[in-house]
Amino acid sequence: MKKIVTQPEQRAFFEDVANGRSADDRNGSSFSDPSFAVNKRAPVHRWVPWIAGFSKDFVSDAICRHLQKPGVILDPFAGVGTTLVEAVLRGHDAVGFEINPYAVLATRAKTSAYLVSLSHFKTAVKKFELFYLRALKTGYEPESKPPVGFHTRAEFYSPKVLHKVLVVQDFVQGKVSGITKDLFALAFAATMVSYSNYSYEPSLSRRASAGKTDILDFDVGKTVLRKLSEMAEDIRWLSQNMNQRVPRAEIWNDSFFNCRQFMTGGTVDLVVTSPPYLNNYHYNRNTRPQLYWLNFAQSSKDFVPLEQQNFGKYWQTVRGGKRIDLDFPEPDAGIVRCLDLIREQKPEKGVYGGNGWANYAASYFNDCYRFAKVVKWTLRRRGTALVVIGNNIIQGVMVPTDRFLARIADAAGLEVIDIHIPRETRVGNSIIQSKVRVTKAKKSHRLYEAVVELRKR
Repeated sequence: MKKIVTQPEQRAFFEDVANGRSADDRNGSSFSDPSFAVNKRAPVHRWVPWIAGFSKDFVSDAICRHLQKPGVILDPFAGVGTTLVEAVLRGHDAVGFEINPYAVLATRAKTSAYLVSLSHFKTAVKKFELFYLRALKTGYEPESKPPVGFHTRAEFYSPKVLHKVLVVQDFVQGKVSGITKDLFALAFAATMVSYSNYSYEPSLSRRASAGKTDILDFDVGKTVLRKLSEMAEDIRWLSQNMNQRVPRAEIWNDSFFNCRQFMTGGTVDLVVTSPPYLNNYHYNRNTRPQLYWLNFAQSSKDFVPLEQQNFGKYWQTVRGGKRIDLDFPEPDAGIVRCLDLIREQKPEKGVYGGNGWANYAASYFNDCYRFAKVVKWTLRRRGTALVVIGNNIIQGVMVPTDRFLARIADAAGLEVIDIHIPRETRVGNSIIQSKVRVTKAKKSHRLYEAVVELRKR
C-alpha cells in the first residue's frame, strides 16, 4: 500500500511537491494517462465527442485501486459520464452532478443503455432509415423548425443540409420514446456539428475562419445511422460485459455545491473527477448548438444560470469589477503571492491587464475551497477523492493549480495523500495561447496534468 502522509510529514511533503517530486518518483507507481483521447474508441464512451475530460482507463485504474467491493462513486463534474459509466460497468453505484443539460442527457443515456432491448432498438433504427429515405424521395415537408433563439454569425446549416436535419428531428420527436428517444437525440447531437458550417478549433467557430469550405450538402441520414449502429454494437457489448450486480446510477442537472439537496453526507467511497481548469474555456457556449436544438435553451437568457453556476467565474464576468481576494480562512502565502504577481502585470491595459486575470484566478481558488469542503461532507471516513487538474499560465505567470488545490484541500480538513503527475506534457486549448494575453509565457514553462489524491480523515 502507498504510504499515507501524516500530519507531521505535511511540511516535507509540500516541499517535495514544490520541487516537482511525487509518489510516482518515490515509489515508481503511476496512474494511467488521464487523456480523454482513448475514449474515442471505447464502447459507450465513444458515443459523444467532448472537448475535455479524462480517459476511461484512468477511471478504471482508480476504481480497481480503491474499491475491492461494491461502493458508491461520485463525480461532481460529470461531463458526459466517463466516471459514471465505468462505475456502473464494474457494479458500483454512481452519482454525478453536471450543470450542462446536454451532458446530462448524454450521461443518463450512456448509464441506462444496458436496459435497452437490442432487438427493439434495431427495429427503431430500421424504421428511421426507411422514414428518412422515403422523406427524401417524396419531397417530404418537415414539421420541425429550427430553434427560434439560435443565432450564429454565419448560416449554421446550408439549406439542403437543414432540410435533412429537420427530417431527422421529425422522427426523433414523433416516432420514438423513452430511453430509445434519448439515444436517437444523442446520435443527432453528437454528429450535428460535423455537417454544419461550424467546427471545433477547439472552440466552436466558423469553418471559414479555420480555412475550411462551407458544407453545401451532406448525407446527414447516413451519418446519424452510423452513430446509431455504433450504439447498437455497444448495447450488445454491454449485455456481455455488465457486472452481475445491477448498479444504481443518478445524474443530477445541478451544481455540486447544491448536493445536500440530493444526497446524504458521508455516503461516498470514492470521488473521481476533473473540475474545469483555470483556462477560461467556456464549456457551455461551445455546446450552444446542442442546447438549442435539443430544446434545452430558447434564448441567450437561458445561459445566464449556467454561467452563474460555473466553477469559478469567467474572466469576462470579473475583469472589470472591484478587486476579488481569497475569502477562505488563512489562505496559503504562496497562492497570495501568485495572485499579487498576476495583478501587477500591465495595469495600463485596463480590463486586459493583470487585475482582471487575478480576479478570475481568485474566484477559481475560492471555489476550490468550497469544493474541498463539500467533498469532505460527501465522503465516508477514509474515503478517497482523486482530482485530475492541470496547471496553467496566466499573464506569463506559472500557476501550479495542483499544488494550490492540495494546500486548499488541506486547509479545508482533507488529508493530502499525494500529487501524481501521469501526464508531464499537456497540449491543446489553454489561455496560454489566448489573444487577450499581454505577457507571453516563458519558454521554460510547460503545461502538465496532475492527480491530487485526497482522503477524509
